[in-house]
Amino acid sequence: MKKSKTAGIIIIGNEILSGKVHDENSFYLARELRALGVDVRRISVIPDETGIIGTEVAGFSERYDYVFTSGGVGPTHDDVTMAGIAEGFGVGLVRNDEIKDILRLRYKKPLNDAILKMTEVPQGAEIIFSEGMRFPVVYFRNIFIFPGIPEYLKNKFSMIRERFRSSTFHLKRLYLNSHESSLAAILNRVVAEHADVTFGSYPVLGKPDYRVIITAESKSGASLDRALDELLHRLPGDVVTRIE
Repeated sequence: MKKSKTAGIIIIGNEILSGKVHDENSFYLARELRALGVDVRRISVIPDETGIIGTEVAGFSERYDYVFTSGGVGPTHDDVTMAGIAEGFGVGLVRNDEIKDILRLRYKKPLNDAILKMTEVPQGAEIIFSEGMRFPVVYFRNIFIFPGIPEYLKNKFSMIRERFRSSTFHLKRLYLNSHESSLAAILNRVVAEHADVTFGSYPVLGKPDYRVIITAESKSGASLDRALDELLHRLPGDVVTRIE
């Protein structure tokens, strides 16, 4: 069975930590990456502080195949993601000529200091730019740097998502009309016998026909089928209301 590519997501912004803004981006990225076959291993939310950003991003970069950051890339005082990443890897900030040219075409006037700040990237960073993007995606090593505004992030990610595609996850959901505690021993035995299948158990309130959803997921369709057959064989027949 092929090993999954792994990813970490870092959400940067005091506004998230203080509850001023609801984070949509980690949910969107986790869902999209899962659909592409990428295994998201950690999501972190950190403040607009260069030292914390640098430490967190460098650590994620070492542990995961891909790192996605969101937030802190605008023209204001609290947009310090680029500086934080540069600090974390011990490189300087440089003005990217390609970004500068893109902004000149957009603004059609001399660039002021605030706009020029948006051209600064960690030394060695590259950009991805295509028709339909307001601003390029900056990437440095295995780190893809996105804005915090959900609409902008979704637009950019949708244009580059295929570069992350891996072998897909196979997923089944079982809807069970039983208390989770009544199923735990059976599920635990099946989990122990099928290490290449990931199971989840989720109690649900307010549904007349089921109380628990069990998910089973694997990169191997054959392994998933074997594990699911074993689970269904062990479960009381009257508790399964449907399978999707």
